[in-house]
Amino acid sequence: MAENTMFALVKAEPKAGLTLKEVPIPQTNPGEVKIKVLKSAICGTDLHIYNWDEWSQRTIKVPQIIGHEFVGEIVELGGGVTQYSLGDIVSGEGHIICKTCRNCMAGRLHLCKNTIGVGVNRDGCFAQYLVIPAENVVRLAPGIDLDIASCFDALGNAVHTALKFDLTGEDVLITGAGPIGIMAGIICRHIGAKKIAITDLNPYRLELAKNAVPDAYVVNPSEISLPDLMKKMDMTEGFDIGLEMSGSPRAFADMVDSMGNGGKIALLGILSGKTDINWDKVVFGGLTIQGIYGREMFDTWYKMMSMLQTGLDVSKIITHRFDFKDFEKGFEVMQSGESGKVVLNWA
Repeated sequence: MAENTMFALVKAEPKAGLTLKEVPIPQTNPGEVKIKVLKSAICGTDLHIYNWDEWSQRTIKVPQIIGHEFVGEIVELGGGVTQYSLGDIVSGEGHIICKTCRNCMAGRLHLCKNTIGVGVNRDGCFAQYLVIPAENVVRLAPGIDLDIASCFDALGNAVHTALKFDLTGEDVLITGAGPIGIMAGIICRHIGAKKIAITDLNPYRLELAKNAVPDAYVVNPSEISLPDLMKKMDMTEGFDIGLEMSGSPRAFADMVDSMGNGGKIALLGILSGKTDINWDKVVFGGLTIQGIYGREMFDTWYKMMSMLQTGLDVSKIITHRFDFKDFEKGFEVMQSGESGKVVLNWA
């Protein structure tokens, strides 16, 4: 391999699949940081791009390096960057903001209307090197496992969703036992929720949820209805907090019907535009529905690492590890639905 090139996973053509290619190492401009990627994790978004679905066809411009979940080592600092040092172990916020819109100017960075996504709108981290703005870099707190750090983007989604409303002493319903939903369940238990229910249709992920959150009520809603589950949980007034992670219209509608008056729902799952719910329940039950996108910059990152340093254990969510050259195996297991987080090693 030439001195100034690297291996990367590239969406090279407008069709399904990715290509492992030798490409130029990106240059580091003023205000930027070059990171040697050590590990990266495959996200559901990456699977959409791999499959070249309708969303990907609208969004991705080929050729492009994809990927946005990573941990690595700083190997070069652009001009003017003084807050980091060579050798720092870091992850990074995958949403690059404009810094000029109303929300950016008001400090609500996660609501920037001009957000550019690493690995979506610009080259990503499925590569041996990544360059991002210094303000997007997050230095790892001491003692955090690199495999866990490679999943920080997804863990941040779970933290942002779970902490949107006060969980302490509350009964929580989580619809969707994908990695983010299960991580949210672990967070709810860490924070001090009273009772936690997690629903999904996938037997593998239900078993993963049972192992990761052993005292949660983990059920298949096709086998037991939510009203019957609530009776089993000795509940009389409905759930206090709902965390919708599945993107399933049926799951969201059932969640709305199962909330107690004054209940609060954090909505991360992306639903069909034709999703119908019981609006009488929302209005007369005084429900709050809050959309969730990404992570709060950078409070979510601080809280995420603080919880990891105080006993939060999401290690069971990582179920598969592959060398980057075996990336096809990683995407294959993701396609099967029988995986948690899948980590690629670039070291």
